[in-house]
Amino acid sequence: MSSIRARSANSSIPPILLLGGPEHARCRRPLLVASPDMNVPPTARIGFLGPIGTFTEQALTSQADLRACVRVPYRTMPDVLDAVDSGELDYGFLPIENSIEGSVNLSQDELAFNHSLLIQREVVLDIEHCLVGAAGTAMADITLVLSHPVATAQCHAFLRRVLPLADVHEASSTAEAARLVAADRHPGVVAIAPRIAADALGLALLAKDIGDYQHNQTRFVLVAREGVPAPTGNDRTALVVYQRADEPGSLISILQEFAARRINLSNLLSRPTKDGGLGDYCFIIYADGHIGEELMADTVRALHAKQSAVKFLGSYPAAGEHAAARDHADERWRQADDWVRDLRSQIR
Repeated sequence: MSSIRARSANSSIPPILLLGGPEHARCRRPLLVASPDMNVPPTARIGFLGPIGTFTEQALTSQADLRACVRVPYRTMPDVLDAVDSGELDYGFLPIENSIEGSVNLSQDELAFNHSLLIQREVVLDIEHCLVGAAGTAMADITLVLSHPVATAQCHAFLRRVLPLADVHEASSTAEAARLVAADRHPGVVAIAPRIAADALGLALLAKDIGDYQHNQTRFVLVAREGVPAPTGNDRTALVVYQRADEPGSLISILQEFAARRINLSNLLSRPTKDGGLGDYCFIIYADGHIGEELMADTVRALHAKQSAVKFLGSYPAAGEHAAARDHADERWRQADDWVRDLRSQIR
């Protein structure tokens, strides 16, 4: 426990984001709540994982307000987040989860450990892998397939069935694979890439939707240095919770705070803290609800009081139409408060 507390006390994470002990009392940066108009102004600079034509850019441009902004491609996701931290960018846009591969650990760890940024919204994109190449390329002529390793893994059955003799080489991204194919224009070299990359580079779609799994989706988030969007009724809150070391039942004690308030967890990740040695883990939690709602605020308050440290990653609009299906129980909680207040008023 001492190692966690020492890290909390000396961390570069602003006190408003890392709660626990006396650091919270030194808070200087307010948790700004955005107005109901959550559109990003067209003058904003948004960084994303490049080059042009990635699934990340496709997800970004699916949002009308983000499509109108200045889009800046970066080589890596840490580069994007560093630029937001420094003020070079107003926002960063990056993937955090895929329905086939699971968590994007690099993104999750960067947000949890290396940056003090707040999630502003999430975007879910249906992923369609395409085989792209020079016009007129025949399947029988293909000897080399370029793509990102995640994409080739998700198209393994297609490659084994249709291109069993082709070599598969790694590229830094699916869009970079398409760029290399476009630069070479060799009929035997193709790429697995997004449709947007093929369109941008003038490549032909040789085969569409070649992924092994249906319903392949990736969740992306927009991050900024400050600001919490106002509640919409369909929101998500992200937290990093550091458990008290060497204390049995620490995970169940965290989960009970959410269960007692009937708050659904949409994702729970266990991640090594990086500097505490083997067995020193924290939890990245995505829960339905908003810090502006009483139940979520009470949950975060309880975690702050009982756990070693809590880092707030944001409350933001959730993608999808699940607000009606989710049981907030806020009204029942207020009724319970009134009932207990009435009981206590009878004390003589």
